[in-house]
Amino acid sequence: MRRTPTACELRMIGAGVLLGACATEPAGISRQMPPEIASAIVAADEHNTLSAIVAVRVSRADSVAVRFNLRDESAAAASVTPAVLVTGDSANVPVLGLLPDRQYVARLVAYGVSGTAIGEPLDFVTGSLPSDLPRFAAGGPDPSPGYVVFAAGRYGLVIDNAGRVVWYRRFPNGAGLNFMAQPTGRYVVRPPTPEVGDIEPWLELDPLGNVTRTLTCAGGLQPRPHDLILQPDGSYWVLCDETRTMDLTAVGGVAGARVTGTVVQHVAGSGALLFQWSPFEHFEITDLEAAERTGADVNWTHGNALDLDADGNVIVSFRSLNELTKIDVRTGSVMWRMGGRRNQFTFLDTSAPAFSRQHGARAYAPHGILLLDNVGDPTESWAERYVLDEATRTARLTRSYGSTPAAITQIGGSTQDLPDGHTLVSFGTAGRVEEYDAAGNVMWRIEGNAGYVFRAQRIRSLYQPGLGTAR
Repeated sequence: MRRTPTACELRMIGAGVLLGACATEPAGISRQMPPEIASAIVAADEHNTLSAIVAVRVSRADSVAVRFNLRDESAAAASVTPAVLVTGDSANVPVLGLLPDRQYVARLVAYGVSGTAIGEPLDFVTGSLPSDLPRFAAGGPDPSPGYVVFAAGRYGLVIDNAGRVVWYRRFPNGAGLNFMAQPTGRYVVRPPTPEVGDIEPWLELDPLGNVTRTLTCAGGLQPRPHDLILQPDGSYWVLCDETRTMDLTAVGGVAGARVTGTVVQHVAGSGALLFQWSPFEHFEITDLEAAERTGADVNWTHGNALDLDADGNVIVSFRSLNELTKIDVRTGSVMWRMGGRRNQFTFLDTSAPAFSRQHGARAYAPHGILLLDNVGDPTESWAERYVLDEATRTARLTRSYGSTPAAITQIGGSTQDLPDGHTLVSFGTAGRVEEYDAAGNVMWRIEGNAGYVFRAQRIRSLYQPGLGTAR
């Protein structure tokens, strides 16, 4: 005899995974009575007028969601949030991506093993956008679905494909270089502090903009603002600055030079150090061009990107050295060096050196590297795809993407590998953010000058930013 699916199973069939809801049916919930909604209140999000929170109390429900629409629209046009698990008898449901200065109607939906309950209409009004919030226009013939995340001025921002800001978070001293989403469904940002010399930690934010964790380097090192990777187990990979005083007179420098190198750390959620790699143990100061090691302060390596390869080892971009380095995360040994004075690769279908002052390096399957070549061509910056043969140490340039008219940036920029052969590129200080198809055609761009965008990143969902997309 065919078993009748439970209400929970029907919801999962119709809506896919509901944030883990209904993985098991809670014991003790009556199978005879449907859920009951005791209360539902709409509250403003203190960080973002385009978001709201519905605080609910329910009984006999395992999860809740919110249907919402503009007051002058039919309820048939309502959007629905992802379901949120009920803890005890309560839950807070985020409602994201709202329009400013508009009247909305919300209805709570409570799901239980014995049915579904829909609450009474709740009216609420969104506020106005901040006066200093940047505005953008964007468009293109075939953009990837979803949104684009980046930092601009005092804000971490998310815009839609028309350039409308759909999410924001303001930071008193600015967002810093980098605001990005992580595979864990959280945002991270490293805002500057007002006091020079302070440790400036990364902050982890939930989709409502609340700070959920502070992330820093072990051993009192300064976190760099360029990149960070959150892991599902709560640990994270981070770039850190270490400065040592060195006598560089033998190599054309000065005595007592302050040399800063980029340390790579893997830090547990508890703050314990799991792994550390230091260039002071693996590189030579002469890996840096002679003209750049003559001053009192030497920016030796300048790590500006890191990524985990398919084999679990880490790839780091060192801008000052014009190289990518692959590091064994078990032993700390250098597996290979690509580019720069210590290059170990033969470049195919391009001249060598193939790239210079690169940013935004990302690994992609199979055996691919995507990066922004800032000044390998002194007349134009290019996003470039390479396919590596690590056994034979060859790197073949398979595709490059450039803006029209030509964009040139010595500072900043990023790349992101997208589905269907698309590539998102930020050209740093050149103020261009563009998405290309596999043939190099522009499928989407931010119109005009977007300002300095150190990193731009596509996400699919405001509710789970970064989940299921490449970094």
